[in-house]
Amino acid sequence: MAITSKQQTIYTVSRLNREIRTVLEQGFASLILTGEISNFITPASGHWYFTLKDDRAQVKAAMWRGNNRNQRYRPGNGAQVTVRARVSLYEPRGDYQLIVEHMEAAGEGQLKQEFDELKMRLAAQGLFSSVHKKPLPNVVHRVGVVTSATGAAIKDILTVLKRRAPQLEVVIYPAMVQGKDAHLQLIDKITLANIRNEVDVLIVGRGGGSLEDLWCFNHEQLAHAIFASELPIISAVGHEIDTTISDYVADIRAATPSAAAELVSPNSAELTNQVQQMLNRLANAFKHQVADKRRLAVQLEHKLTLCHPRNQLTQQAQRLDELTLALQNAMQQRLYQQERRLANLKPRLLQRSPDRKLSQADHQLQQLQARLQQAMQQQLGSAKNNLAMQAGRLDSVSPLNVLARGYSITKSKQGKVIKSVTQVNSGDILITELADGTIESQTN
Repeated sequence: MAITSKQQTIYTVSRLNREIRTVLEQGFASLILTGEISNFITPASGHWYFTLKDDRAQVKAAMWRGNNRNQRYRPGNGAQVTVRARVSLYEPRGDYQLIVEHMEAAGEGQLKQEFDELKMRLAAQGLFSSVHKKPLPNVVHRVGVVTSATGAAIKDILTVLKRRAPQLEVVIYPAMVQGKDAHLQLIDKITLANIRNEVDVLIVGRGGGSLEDLWCFNHEQLAHAIFASELPIISAVGHEIDTTISDYVADIRAATPSAAAELVSPNSAELTNQVQQMLNRLANAFKHQVADKRRLAVQLEHKLTLCHPRNQLTQQAQRLDELTLALQNAMQQRLYQQERRLANLKPRLLQRSPDRKLSQADHQLQQLQARLQQAMQQQLGSAKNNLAMQAGRLDSVSPLNVLARGYSITKSKQGKVIKSVTQVNSGDILITELADGTIESQTN
């Protein structure tokens, strides 16, 4: 019997594999299956190649770099996974295989669904609302940490606090952070911290892990315990890419436990620098204040000196001396003019007068000299009387003379003269100036 006939199509191997690939990809466009990974390799291309198996069968699988680079979950040999894939055929070898588009740990899909449902329910109840978020205290003296006493999280937190703020006290509330009943221990420790009220802020968290490892932080009871806490709570669960319900409910979410420690700890170097700057500003302000007060004191002292009665009396005495000298100069000038006039008349008299007229002239001269002398005496006496009157009037208005007669001048402590009782209040300090000193008193 002949192998070929006109009715049969002859396939090449390449064509056969290509058409089988088309049938497989069209018949199994997308499916979800679970299994265990083995023979996992990651070449330089970035693609993942592995075998997916169960206890009875296995199938080869590949996950291209474009899909696996966005994967949070990193698988390994022996890992139980759930994948979304399409069936294909590797034509060069005729091997059918799975082309994986998404992968997660087995059971993680159900947990993620539960996570999303709880998140929506708590959000509707207002547990995530920003209006309920408590701010961190401005100054933190003591920090509480709810976590495993032997985990990496507490070590990271203590390391950061020792470096940044060794003066901070740390109270550890040890609790399980993984397992079925871990959320109950976390709730007990948060409640205990609130009852003791011995810390300023509470850090609740642990190191990174899978969704199952972190699942206790997604418990609804723990969310309500965090929401009800009077102490401000910082959630520090896992790494930056990990997000839990506790992160949404807490007052502040830190990317890592180390980041939470940095939030509550001021940098010692920065604090020292700020204190030094404040001290410098205080010293400069004090210097400027003292300088201003000294300038004001000098100005007030100068004004007080100008207003003092002694200074006024000195100026009046100086003015009296000036007037006396001016009077004396005027008298001497007038006498000098009269003498010059007399000296001018004598030659003319000698030239024009005979002896008789000379005698008469001599007599007249004597009379004129007598009248001149008398006029001079009168004028001098009048000037002296006027001078005495001016001196008397000056003495009568002298504040010292008024004080000598028993009067006094009352001033406020600021040096203002008191002229009316309305200028004085009860308890004011008054200074009374007398002729021989001052008296300080206080009004009732």
